[in-house]
Amino acid sequence: MSRNPNNQSFPAPHAPSYYAATAHAAPERPPLAGAITTQVCVVGAGFSGLATAVSLAERGYQVVVVEASHVGWGASGRNGGQLVNGYSRDLDVVESRYGAKAAQALGSMAFEGAAIIRERVARYGIDCDLRDGGVFAALNENQLDELKTRVTSWQSYGNDALQMLDERTIREHTNTDLYIGGLLDKRGGHLHPLNLALGEAAALESLGGVIYERSPVTKVQPGAKPVVHTDGGQVRADTVVVCGNAYLGKAVPALRDRVMPVATQVMATEPLGAETANRLMPAGSCVEDCNYMLDYYRMSADHRLLFGGGTVYGGTTPADIEAKLRPHLARTFPELAKARIDYAWSGNFALTLTRIPHMGELEDNVYFSHGYSGHGVTTTHLAGRLLAEAIDGERERFEAFAALRNYPFPGGRLFRVPLSVLGSWYYQAREKMGL
Repeated sequence: MSRNPNNQSFPAPHAPSYYAATAHAAPERPPLAGAITTQVCVVGAGFSGLATAVSLAERGYQVVVVEASHVGWGASGRNGGQLVNGYSRDLDVVESRYGAKAAQALGSMAFEGAAIIRERVARYGIDCDLRDGGVFAALNENQLDELKTRVTSWQSYGNDALQMLDERTIREHTNTDLYIGGLLDKRGGHLHPLNLALGEAAALESLGGVIYERSPVTKVQPGAKPVVHTDGGQVRADTVVVCGNAYLGKAVPALRDRVMPVATQVMATEPLGAETANRLMPAGSCVEDCNYMLDYYRMSADHRLLFGGGTVYGGTTPADIEAKLRPHLARTFPELAKARIDYAWSGNFALTLTRIPHMGELEDNVYFSHGYSGHGVTTTHLAGRLLAEAIDGERERFEAFAALRNYPFPGGRLFRVPLSVLGSWYYQAREKMGL
């Protein structure tokens, strides 16, 4: 285990997850040593950094990526693997908070991230078990009404691949007594996220990009040509893009208090066999429920149930992940109450106070993007395209996000966790009352 001056530990190469155990072979990329120059230096080889780097390389830019550990080491290689469209706040909330113009701009891009992933998988032949179909599952009438409102909103922004599900038809996707209905988004889906990240890294390198692993960033020095400093070297660039997200640490102090790391956990059952897998989840869709502290799950390509949930503000890992998640699994599928769990792991995503991603500039030539608040698989890919557009002089869509005001968490680093926990208790209490 290595440690950088930001006091962050980076075990090599990955968390002990199902994804790491089934990842495709990847080259061992060297750490940065000495001083180099490039057009664009991207900090972080997760989805944000890779999506930005590939988009820039496709436009002809020379790109160098520096990564503290290994490609996809953070949330990008550990998440639930679900392509969830939209943002962590519905578009009607965006409109009420920022106005109709902002809602129209963000709404017009809300379904682009999943499309970018599908385009990239096809273009570069990325093998990542991509499947279509994502379900939002309602446990009560209030949640079902909210899904009906979402349909109206999403259709107004061009997503017509939606189908409301009743108590009978939702069983075609998740064969449980738990839900009274739901919403099928045919533009949603699921995949093996670590293999997607590894495939995108290979795509970048095929376009001439360079990735340095085991190169934690210690600081970003602004200037006419900013310099990214790592443990072993420096990258001088025309432009820097900071995509460290929940794992950036202290490297860029101006960003540190704008997001809060939040841990979520996932576990993978033993292989259930095709017959059981198809009976429990006949359509092969992924599912997330509509609770504030939600459960999410899907079948893997080898017929394991990947079941996630749990939220720990501040980003700490529970002592016993299986004990935390198993009651939720048993409630959803009672016949799996005693199923063997082969893998259980935790990872952090970055939460913003507004639950809307932050994109912007720290300097004229230092960009950043972070805070996808649980919708990272798709939104990171949108962000990568917008950052590349802005760097290439097409700023309108990037500015739609950059213009949104963002705030640090109230109470600073000391009180942001307890205040967030209090807020979550409020929403969970409302859910228990069916509100």
